[in-house]
Amino acid sequence: MNAQLTLFPTTPATKKKRPRRTHPSVPELPATTIPAALLRAADWILLNSSGGKDSQAMASHICALAAKLGLLHRVVIVHADLGTIEWEGTRALAQEQARRLGVRFEVVRAEGGDLLARTLARFVKLKAKAEQTARDEGRDPATAKAAPAFPSASARWCTSDLKRGPIRKLITRLVAELGDLGRPARILNCLGQRAAESAPRARLATVEIDRPASNSRRHITTWRPIHGWTDAMVWKEIARSGLPYHEAYDWGMSRLSCSFCVLGCEADVVLAARLRPRKAAEYAAVEKTVGTDFKHGLSMRQIIERARALDTEHGKPARPPHGTAMARVVGKKATRRYLALTERGRLDLAA
Repeated sequence: MNAQLTLFPTTPATKKKRPRRTHPSVPELPATTIPAALLRAADWILLNSSGGKDSQAMASHICALAAKLGLLHRVVIVHADLGTIEWEGTRALAQEQARRLGVRFEVVRAEGGDLLARTLARFVKLKAKAEQTARDEGRDPATAKAAPAFPSASARWCTSDLKRGPIRKLITRLVAELGDLGRPARILNCLGQRAAESAPRARLATVEIDRPASNSRRHITTWRPIHGWTDAMVWKEIARSGLPYHEAYDWGMSRLSCSFCVLGCEADVVLAARLRPRKAAEYAAVEKTVGTDFKHGLSMRQIIERARALDTEHGKPARPPHGTAMARVVGKKATRRYLALTERGRLDLAA
């Protein structure tokens, strides 16, 4: 009997993943890709704002269209507050942009800590998993190597945990505010993603149905209104709108939101380390604990060393005049008009 049993060794049962099901009412494809039609069909027009130049250009552009259609009351700007890993003043800036546009503003924030706290928690879980796998395979768990804890291009858990998840909770609340419509609520979720930013973003559809986030109570259409815009088009829209932009661009940053983004270029993260040395030191401490580099092939320790070398050679960065980033693109004359426009405080969307 024992010999017979060895012919059919037992293997631990693997837990099958539950297949994701989408409600049959959710359409496969959007009914339209025409901007005015998308806006008119929406019960809520949700504008995701990181406080960066792309999302603010999108916001002013869409609010101008919504105002002409008499739909500004349906617009909500949402900012996912990332805590101290954001550039200082980012949340206040997003709120001020919404105030000037005359639309509702909402802030969401993930529970369970910021990116650094979550990276540490993730490391503990990954390390425990690697050690258990080693035990199951008869290996020494002390030699087990955990998977990288920091987010990366292939594991962008920071976006899903800190932004997308909390924003979906807001969508649930907005749908509840509508009451019983006798049909699923129609949410137009607008993102400031552009094709020029990266090859993966270039492959994104301009308009698509967000089937994973849709259900019997809500149908969510994702729209990337400025997907085909260039950097110059973004800065020209900001100049036209008069919306204040974050001073990090004047310092020389090419992108906003997280001051230290794992997907950011080396020049950006080194500049961020020069401007925020204490926060860079926090990242370096977490990096040492989890045993992997902040960016693949580039540690925060190396970033700090390069930042210090630049400070030694050139001195600490001096605060640039406001409008520096814009002037590089639209010229000094247009920038002077923009700076005068920002002093007015509230926008005339009909202009």
